[in-house]
Amino acid sequence: MASTSTVLIRTREARRLKRSSLPKWVLIGAEIVVPILLLALWWIASASSTNTFFPPLQRILERFVALLGTPMFWGDVGSSVGNLALSFVLACVIGVLLGIVLGTMRWLSWLIEPTIHFFRAIPPVALVPIFVSLIGFGNETRILAITLSAVFPVLISTIDGIHATDPDRRAVGRIYRLHWWDRIFSVALPEASPRILSGMQVSLITAFVVMIASEMLGSSQGLGARTLLAQQSFMIADMWVGILVLGIIGYAATALLSLFRRRVLRWYIAIRQQEKNL
Repeated sequence: MASTSTVLIRTREARRLKRSSLPKWVLIGAEIVVPILLLALWWIASASSTNTFFPPLQRILERFVALLGTPMFWGDVGSSVGNLALSFVLACVIGVLLGIVLGTMRWLSWLIEPTIHFFRAIPPVALVPIFVSLIGFGNETRILAITLSAVFPVLISTIDGIHATDPDRRAVGRIYRLHWWDRIFSVALPEASPRILSGMQVSLITAFVVMIASEMLGSSQGLGARTLLAQQSFMIADMWVGILVLGIIGYAATALLSLFRRRVLRWYIAIRQQEKNL
């Protein structure tokens, strides 16, 4: 009787929370309206600004429109986005493959994980001068620095996800004599996919930060380099344009990854939603 009462109470509480939660269209509208309000406040606060380093938003937007018509601007955008996309994909592929190997071979994971956590503890930006000193200022250096900095969140989340696979499911795979490859792709990876995709989100943020830092160190290409050059040349409006464009790229990349995550984890989100409704 007590357990039945508890279940009923939890069910009523879940339904109450569901009814009190905001509709989806309200959340989407807020996500659109809030940035517009912030831009409006910025416009009003900076309209009469005479500070050299805080120009009016109108002047920044005018400079932004002017730069849209220059090949140099689009070349910098293409360089930054290309390095970010390539490095992020490489980091995800390397991290997942190494994570599968270390996650299934526990003795090897036990040996190597302390080294992984040691390098993971080093701030990613601190690795950039090392690669620049060893390899030079080429585009390959930036891609290598971004990739190695972003690989650790994916690698660790993959290892943890495979280690957390349900032992009963692994036992069923062995009973049915599934091939090692089939057990990985049919049992381990689907169950570990929520953690892996969460690691990818952290990896994307890391890749974005290191991308900017690598472009600011001895590079003449990319939005990071162009923003730093504008600051050093006292082209303050151009500096603010670079900051705004970097923010737009970061937001767009995060939104695309979130959309991809929701597509891949539709089954997981549906299960969690069912659990909430019980």
